[in-house]
Amino acid sequence: MKANIKNSALATLLATSLLMPAAPLLAAGEKVAISFQTLSIPFFIYMHEQAIEEAEALDIDLFVQDAQASSAKQTSDIENALIQGVEAVILTPNDVDALAPVVNEVLDEEIPVIAVDRRVEGTSSPVPYVTADNVAGGRLMGEWVIENMPDGADVVLITGQIGSTTAMDRARGVREALADAGSNFRIVAEQTGEAERAKAMTVVENILTASSGNPPDVIISSTGDMTLGAVEAVQGMGLSDQIKIIGYDAYPEVLEGIKVGEITGVVEQSPSQQIRTALRLAVDKIRNGTEIESVTVEPIMVTADNLEQAEQFSVID
Repeated sequence: MKANIKNSALATLLATSLLMPAAPLLAAGEKVAISFQTLSIPFFIYMHEQAIEEAEALDIDLFVQDAQASSAKQTSDIENALIQGVEAVILTPNDVDALAPVVNEVLDEEIPVIAVDRRVEGTSSPVPYVTADNVAGGRLMGEWVIENMPDGADVVLITGQIGSTTAMDRARGVREALADAGSNFRIVAEQTGEAERAKAMTVVENILTASSGNPPDVIISSTGDMTLGAVEAVQGMGLSDQIKIIGYDAYPEVLEGIKVGEITGVVEQSPSQQIRTALRLAVDKIRNGTEIESVTVEPIMVTADNLEQAEQFSVID
């Protein structure tokens, strides 16, 4: 089964809306801003594509912005969206705290605002969000290690962007799962790959070089691009037969890696479900005044045994 949504009322809303084309609720043509943390990585590129499809179904105008991984640019972009007269703001925040001042500006204007994929904190009032349960996703990665290596394992953990709630939560989940399993499960190295493929490849190469012929059993990477970077590093050092690679974000290139055996498993967090839910909540608020509640999508672990459960399974060869 696909990832589940926690919150029955909102689950019903999404379940019905994804099965048929959406019709305008009371009006049409509302302008909704979506500020993406970046549009240079597959996760957000796919989310952008899904947002365009959902906007057409809802009959709304999207004002799409690319923050290019800059909190300063994202702040400026959102201020510009307010000048353009948008009726709702959806954002994937570049940093958990840095976006609080501009989000407060949105709140002061009494414009609906929803965070997607990541939370934003430190605001004058809580900002609702639609995101995967990233702590649970991190635990899934750790639990795979525990279940498949019951005698213990040395683990390298490659964390994501500093200041991102997703990176913090995923790392927390991994640590908690391994700690609960006992001292035979050790994180022997932990370093950020800054959510970048090339950076993660270099980080993994350095860690493996420093291991002095005693490579780890598993590398856990908390984004899809970093997972692919880890694959390149492991293959380049001739260690593919010795190291398992677990990752996060089930987009096509990662799924291909699972299919051919380069990647053992990946956490699916349903980006389409996240962005479509956020857009529907925003539109329901604009048109009907319905209060926005946070929605948590429950992630799943995808391996070669259940590859078809991935959201983008249909596009791989």
